Amino acid sequence: MHNEIDLDQINIHSEPPAEEPARQYYFMAKCRERVKDFTLKHGRVPTSCVVNMGCQMNARDSEKLTGILEEIGYQKTESEEADFVLYNTCTVRENANNKVYGRLGCLNRYRRENPHMLIGLCGCMMQEPAVVEKIKQSYRFVNLIFGTHNLYKFAELLYTVFENTSGGAQKDGHSMTIDIWQDTDKIVEELPVERKYAFKSGVNIMFGCNNFCSYCIVPYVRGRERSRKPEDILQEVRKLAADGVTEVMLLGQNVNSYGKTLEEPYTFARLLRDVAEIDGIERIRFMTSHPKDLSDELIAVMAQSEKICRHLHLPLQSGSSRILSKMNRKYTKEQYLNLVEKVRAAIPDIAITTDIIVGFPGETEEDFKETMDVVCRVKYDSAFTFLYSRRTGTPAAAMENQVPEEIAKERFERLLCKVQQLASQKAMRLEGTVQKVLVEHVNEKVESLVTGRTDNNSVVHLPGDKSMIGKILDVYLKECKGFYYIGEAR
Repeated sequence: MHNEIDLDQINIHSEPPAEEPARQYYFMAKCRERVKDFTLKHGRVPTSCVVNMGCQMNARDSEKLTGILEEIGYQKTESEEADFVLYNTCTVRENANNKVYGRLGCLNRYRRENPHMLIGLCGCMMQEPAVVEKIKQSYRFVNLIFGTHNLYKFAELLYTVFENTSGGAQKDGHSMTIDIWQDTDKIVEELPVERKYAFKSGVNIMFGCNNFCSYCIVPYVRGRERSRKPEDILQEVRKLAADGVTEVMLLGQNVNSYGKTLEEPYTFARLLRDVAEIDGIERIRFMTSHPKDLSDELIAVMAQSEKICRHLHLPLQSGSSRILSKMNRKYTKEQYLNLVEKVRAAIPDIAITTDIIVGFPGETEEDFKETMDVVCRVKYDSAFTFLYSRRTGTPAAAMENQVPEEIAKERFERLLCKVQQLASQKAMRLEGTVQKVLVEHVNEKVESLVTGRTDNNSVVHLPGDKSMIGKILDVYLKECKGFYYIGEAR
């Protein structure tokens, strides 16, 4: 979805505007001139590669970053040997950080072969001071570092990088632009976006998190909750619908608390109703819901609307009320189970998925058995299971009784086995039925097949070709393969 502003009509010799987003379009135009100079000098258009390493929020941010790069003239590529490589990082778990360090080593080798190469890092990992210090000391070849709060300033920061380089190559080998904010209340609308899919799109409805779960670093790197104005969200969805989008995913760290920072009362349930009224939008998804904020109003709206997908991601994290208290989750095992019962009573065909952490500090075998009990009683359609990852700066990192790795891994394997067994059994209920499937892409392994998702987010493979992509089809699910279906269009 491109903005209608013509960068070539912007006077780059004037002073930059003070207001956003006009200021950023000014710097996009300035960057475009540098890209044109590169093209004339080297006889080719420079390439860029944005690598997303995180959640759906990060994926949406990466679409914005890609849109800005394409607006200023870069040619998109999937190769990390591009002229400009930008890693949009995640820091929820320690191995995500280690992955970035390893890939930076590869980029340094590529850079030796291409002295014009520029390297940038952004996202949640960059909000950690220790990480930035390590990069400054050990990865001096990185040109640009910025965080989660000033992503909208990307064009302005990139122009600073251009100013610090000569002909696309670093002047002194030590030029590094760093701009990290600790927090912000600013939300900048109307910047370019290059969507990955023509027919579906994520839509940010809020940013940040106020929950402070004791194991989670997100509130420290994403900042406090701030909701977008409903009129801005609805305007974006209308534009997406006019551009051919049929499915939207409303995104936030905790969508159920949407609207609490707005001056006028406005609930997430009301937002869902308003989005459902927009012509052209046929499917509405959302991610993620916190159990403590899932209201009766929201359940009723989901039950009443044919457009809201029959899928609810409801993170459990632990089945032990004692551990949930230590996690600062603000609900008990019993409250969670009652909530699931209420949801299923209102929406019998809903698919419920979850997140579960194994090995939280102080978790005993009895605590773990409480988690297994919830899994057996709820019978999730799928679950993301994780070993607890100690994140410096969170309360849980300083807790005593850290669970030994070998014990946590053994419990993790038991949990994973049970989750997969129950999910496979649950999936059988759709075998032999006809479901509506949104075809998303040609199958990566078998070119004669296409792959799509049902209303409840199940994966379906069926015979077809690229002409079916973006269409919602009636598909007969003739065989359940445990975690996906083989179907045929009707």
